[in-house]
Amino acid sequence: MRNDVYPDIGCVILAAGRSSRLGNPKALIEVGDTSLISWMFSRLNRLGLNPIVVTREDLVERIRNSIGDVEIVINEDPELGRTGSVKKGLKFLKEGNSREIKILIVPVDRPGFSMSTIELLISSKSSSCPSSGGRGGHPLLVDNHDINRILKASSDTPLNGIINPNKIDVKDPYLHLNVDTQEDVDEFLRVVDFL
Repeated sequence: MRNDVYPDIGCVILAAGRSSRLGNPKALIEVGDTSLISWMFSRLNRLGLNPIVVTREDLVERIRNSIGDVEIVINEDPELGRTGSVKKGLKFLKEGNSREIKILIVPVDRPGFSMSTIELLISSKSSSCPSSGGRGGHPLLVDNHDINRILKASSDTPLNGIINPNKIDVKDPYLHLNVDTQEDVDEFLRVVDFL
């Protein structure tokens, strides 16, 4: 985990979903002159994070072409669910790292968070997620204790069945934006300049 600004915080972008409702890979949605995953990577990188990407094998080359030199971890069984991709990223970031770390988990299809929300999460002492209108959202910061719980869990168990992060109230109006359909993509493109 190469990260000079936040040496005890890893970051993983999840981009292994099949995108069956959208019909095209969500990570490669065009956002201006770039892709959604490149846009998200740049935002996180500007804050001093060095994200890795967990994706499916058939997307590796296109993601690399979009972002450039980025560490990519392949999830061979993405159909098992998002937790399997999370486990792949956590395991990669924990390997060879003896100190306690926290890891920020950022699903590519949940881009509605603000930069200030990321800063709040990074400063959290324990597992946390942003919350708006009483509903938890993404990204999710997991502490060392919860990292170990997730790694021991079954890949098809939803994260909310494994851990219970602290909810931090934020004012992000688009926090719950979930890019699943073309209508969602259109909504995201309408608000992207406000994020």
